[in-house]
Amino acid sequence: MSDDWDAQVVIGNKAKVPKVAKGNSEVNDWDTKVVIGNKAKTAKVTKGNSEVNAARRAGAVVSTDKKTTVTNKGHVGPDHQKIAKLDRDNDVAPPPKINASVGKAMQTARMELKLSQKDVAAKINEKQSVLQDYESGKAIPNPQILGKLERALGVKLRGNDIGKKLEGPKKST
Repeated sequence: MSDDWDAQVVIGNKAKVPKVAKGNSEVNDWDTKVVIGNKAKTAKVTKGNSEVNAARRAGAVVSTDKKTTVTNKGHVGPDHQKIAKLDRDNDVAPPPKINASVGKAMQTARMELKLSQKDVAAKINEKQSVLQDYESGKAIPNPQILGKLERALGVKLRGNDIGKKLEGPKKST
């Protein structure tokens, strides 16, 4: 038997089923004894080598099972394989920051409209600190916020021609 701490050995007798001859419904195993009033032997769980060897010598059925642990998924530790893989990768880069030209275009458009950062932040339903991060170039670009800023300031902040005035809605003809 292995000395694994999580190995579990079950010792017990296999239930004897009487043999039936082909074409004959009579039971051939007349030597089996039926004892009324005794409980059937239950399987015994042990981790010791001596009990396992004694059971094998006695001819008992011995099965070895690994113990499986059930864990709470809320308390699962870190995935070390994933962390090691990330450590080996050399091409890990921080998320892209917003371009400085976008921040300058925002500032100039805001100054032309004579609005403070607080006013623009209130118009787009964002915090003033978010607007400061965008103007300083520290923010991670979010298309939704950039879209709100474009509409509030009337200046293009994405794609080509950053800082160009937005034209009105396209007229269908």
